[in-house]
Amino acid sequence: MINNVTEKISVLKDELDYKVKLWQHQINLPALDPGDKLIVDTLKTSGVYITSLEDLGFSSTATMLATANSCTDRMVNPRDIHAGYKLPQIYTVTDLSEFFNWGMESRLQNIIEHYIGLPIAFHGVHVRKDFPNEKQSETLLWHKDSEDRRMIKVIIYLDDVTEEHGPFEYIPLPTNVLEQVKNYQVDYELWRVNFLGINDDKMMKVIPKSAWKSCPGKAGTVIFADVRNILHHGTVRIQERSTIFFTYTAKSPKRPELCTQYHDDTFPKISQQSITGSLV
Repeated sequence: MINNVTEKISVLKDELDYKVKLWQHQINLPALDPGDKLIVDTLKTSGVYITSLEDLGFSSTATMLATANSCTDRMVNPRDIHAGYKLPQIYTVTDLSEFFNWGMESRLQNIIEHYIGLPIAFHGVHVRKDFPNEKQSETLLWHKDSEDRRMIKVIIYLDDVTEEHGPFEYIPLPTNVLEQVKNYQVDYELWRVNFLGINDDKMMKVIPKSAWKSCPGKAGTVIFADVRNILHHGTVRIQERSTIFFTYTAKSPKRPELCTQYHDDTFPKISQQSITGSLV
């Protein structure tokens, strides 16, 4: 009993400290132009903003894309297959300057800092190829990420993505009490399965499919998503899908142990010396 009370007090103190830091950092947030403010405001209301590499217009985009396509060209076979589910191939490319420079673009950093509300950490980059799958499993299940209170993944499509390729799909942030209650119901169901995710059938029993937002798009589509606070997943696909994921949280995330996968040896890396060389 005493331990439970102590734990609850500690959690409340952490949340209060977090709110105070948000308030204190407001005066330090960088200036944004109206277009970038729209990105932040849309993220706050729906949890997702969709744009394109062309509209962002970063000078580092061309070299980053060329390197990304070189990475995916070598991803020809799934790492593993089990029960109708092919695991994606993922390369950690954070150490490659082409990706690091894009992820550190000052305008991009300013947008994300405004949304997160605190000094941010750029944790790293994954280049990923997802293969055709008949079964919902792993990240094809509806879930929420857990690294921080707010976090952003910037997802870039390297090829045209139609419904056949399994686009990113999400449920916007709730805008009324009824939607909030339904989100709590799904959160409870996720807790019951140890946050491993739930399938479409279970989701439809709480939140109707009409509320789900699919995100097909052309090559170069960019999706800003707060994957901590929106329910999301990749959909079942019959075609391959190649993407890049850039990941950001506050500088001191709530669960730092979950952030190491974006720069450690969880996934294979490609050497800086030669993009077409062997894996290290």
